[in-house]
Amino acid sequence: MGSSVRELAGATPATRDRYVDLLRVGSLGAVVLGHWLMAAVTPDGVGNLLAVVPALQPLTWLLQVMPVFFFVGGFSHALSYRSLLRKRPEGSEDSVYSAFLRARLQRLLRPTMVFVLVWGAAALLVQLLGGGGGLTGVTLRMVTQPLWFIGIYLAMVAFTPPLLRLHERYGWGAFTGLAGAAVAVDVLRFAAGVPYVEFLNFAFVWLAVHQLGFLRADGRIRLRRAALLAGGGLIAATALVALGPYPLSMVGMPGEKVSNMAPPTLALLAHGLWLVGAVELLRAPAARLLERPRVWRTVVAANGVAMTAFLWHLTAMFGVYGALLALDVDLPEPASAAWWTQVPLRLALAAALTAALVTAFRTFERPAASAPVQGHGPLAALGATLCLLGVLGLSMVGFNGLLDGRTALLIAIPVSAPAAVAMTLGGWLLVERAGRGTP
Repeated sequence: MGSSVRELAGATPATRDRYVDLLRVGSLGAVVLGHWLMAAVTPDGVGNLLAVVPALQPLTWLLQVMPVFFFVGGFSHALSYRSLLRKRPEGSEDSVYSAFLRARLQRLLRPTMVFVLVWGAAALLVQLLGGGGGLTGVTLRMVTQPLWFIGIYLAMVAFTPPLLRLHERYGWGAFTGLAGAAVAVDVLRFAAGVPYVEFLNFAFVWLAVHQLGFLRADGRIRLRRAALLAGGGLIAATALVALGPYPLSMVGMPGEKVSNMAPPTLALLAHGLWLVGAVELLRAPAARLLERPRVWRTVVAANGVAMTAFLWHLTAMFGVYGALLALDVDLPEPASAAWWTQVPLRLALAAALTAALVTAFRTFERPAASAPVQGHGPLAALGATLCLLGVLGLSMVGFNGLLDGRTALLIAIPVSAPAAVAMTLGGWLLVERAGRGTP
């Protein structure tokens, strides 16, 4: 592993934007750390530290960095799709689309499918043996929650070609249109009380952030524009939270009437703008740091396993808490002095167990041999849609109640865990077939 990382780092072309790789790893790492810190586990159940200590909720303005990941995704998707277009034969945009989907989704879906199948088999075994209560049941329900991000990312990949065309025609106007649509949705939601309209912001908010990645790929977010994004976004987010119906926390909180995350709100979009502007203002000093061989090797190594670590980090966290409870280790009251004293140990144990899980499953994140640029676009689109619905459904329903027919509402459609797994697996197989030109 060490020699391959050294070789990959040494072979990095001078034209590669290393800062994008750092942002990708850093954003996922911040999410993992945030989840580990927010978990307030006691022998009686699992709570949220931010609900126990509301004064800590401003920390979500730093730790809720998924907008940065989606921004980086837009940058990478633009470069990847344009590269494939340059290689296409005349009249084969359909095949380029399917090849693009397969190439972008392969490293995402292969480790995700392994995660889903391993946890599905484990949940089935536990429930056949009559288990599923206590912390085990909570784990089966919550361990799939981070999959929502993969579902949103799938949509971004699928919509890249038409949105990229809009960007190339209208530039900042395409971003403004999506942001304006997000504003209209919240006006209809909060001022007019239109039911279900809020779910449209799963598309408008996240795709607006994704569109900023296209602008960065074209070099259209320079220092002055970055400063405007950072300052304007921060002012707007602060005003919306202070004066509007939006909560302070930029992550979902138990029992709240309005969440900034599910579905996304205009406040979360403003939060994303200030984060994008802030990271762009740090680009130059970070780029100088990444010129150091040791630093760059660390980023390369982390990028090679980032998705695997993200998928399994809650498994590690619940494994640590389960082991502590099994060993009769005292779990102090969340936010007490004893609880804070125990935090470094819990984080170290969770990191060690995550590293062990990464070692076991990282091979599935390695890219497979590239396929020829050919394919079947409609089949690829169908596969991506099924994967999107499957992983979103699974993130909501979890694996607890796998044999009991438990369902969760995906917008207005009840979805069970077996149905979600079947959609995810079927969609992945369709994307693979389409990318190989097998209709």
